[in-house]
Amino acid sequence: MATGIKDTAHAVEAAAVMRLLPARPRLLALGEPTHGEDTLLGLRNELFRQLVEQEGYRTIAIESDCLTGLAVDDYVTSGTGTLDEAMEHGFSHGWGTFAANRELVRWMRAYNVRAANDGRPACERLRFAGFDGPLEITHAASPRQALTALHSYLATRVDTNLLPCTATTLDHLLGTDDRWTHPAAMTDPAQSAGQSAEAGRLRLLADDLVALLDAQTPHLTTATSRDDWDRARLYGRTATGLLRYHYWMADTSPARMTRLVGLRDQMMAHNLLALAARGPALIHAHNSHLQRAKSTMRMGGIPLEWWSAGALVSARLGEEYAFVATALGTIRHQKVDTPPPDTVEGLLYALPQDRCVIDAPRLATALGDTRPAPRVSPWFGYAPLDPAHLADSDGIVFVKDVVQSRPRLFSKTG
Repeated sequence: MATGIKDTAHAVEAAAVMRLLPARPRLLALGEPTHGEDTLLGLRNELFRQLVEQEGYRTIAIESDCLTGLAVDDYVTSGTGTLDEAMEHGFSHGWGTFAANRELVRWMRAYNVRAANDGRPACERLRFAGFDGPLEITHAASPRQALTALHSYLATRVDTNLLPCTATTLDHLLGTDDRWTHPAAMTDPAQSAGQSAEAGRLRLLADDLVALLDAQTPHLTTATSRDDWDRARLYGRTATGLLRYHYWMADTSPARMTRLVGLRDQMMAHNLLALAARGPALIHAHNSHLQRAKSTMRMGGIPLEWWSAGALVSARLGEEYAFVATALGTIRHQKVDTPPPDTVEGLLYALPQDRCVIDAPRLATALGDTRPAPRVSPWFGYAPLDPAHLADSDGIVFVKDVVQSRPRLFSKTG
């Protein structure tokens, strides 16, 4: 078995990852088992550089708010604003405070400037995307931004008689944003506005606006740029997704939290499928959002089980979706010490490399009927690999030791 693993372990390089796959996928998903470690973000950055330079990838998408991410995309593609502004306003969940994320955005902007100076076409520029919904741990965003942006796009480009409502009507129905973002609504359904009469009317109007956008596609794709049309579709997906999410926040059934975590990943999946239509992209998020197997967690003592964004996208794209999980040996500053030798991480920790790429299906075959024990993490913020799902990954990136990052403001754990 040791020989089999050593034979399939290679340096963490784009070429080694690609050799694991039957063809270049449109979406290459790189998972991580914990958030907030610059070691993993730096590894992601280097892999993305190689994918850009060697494999023709042009987009990176991370587990961050899809609407705020537009500010980062504007900066890297057009130089809109400053790097500081992009980092402050273009990320959710505290991601903008990480040095590795700042370096990623800086490098992407510099690459695009060089490409423009060399006379390369716009399709060669690098793009950035957040693919999470506008959802925080404590609340979900108001649908105002997405709804009003979609209405504004349509109002200036189609016959106003076709619009289902005026901007004034939307504003009246939306009310103040704090009625949507009340933190108490996350744990108390009675505090949610999601099943109010106004919210019900907004769901119908959002559906009609999206239907109008679809019906006017031939006109809109010639009257405006493809980027503007893509953004309008993003606004439509986000508006309907948020209104659906708020509706189920007001639910009192036992399935409430299962629905909410599933809806979040469904919003992610819709954004990923839209990115896949644009060209090959590297996707970076928690393993639990990208894996093909069902995701599980406990929240407030309640077990939850749902299909992740990766599972949903994989079912649609087949071999055009690839998933490479990241596994870790130690995170000593979080008291995650050397893994037991009978776990997957323990077996990989015995390899001589500090970092390597492993053929996951081949590893599963080498283990045969000898299934490793599941690793138990002493820290809630780290999720070990599930040995039962080894063959569901196309590969594993293994990092032996994660060194401590500088302190950050970071609130997300999954």
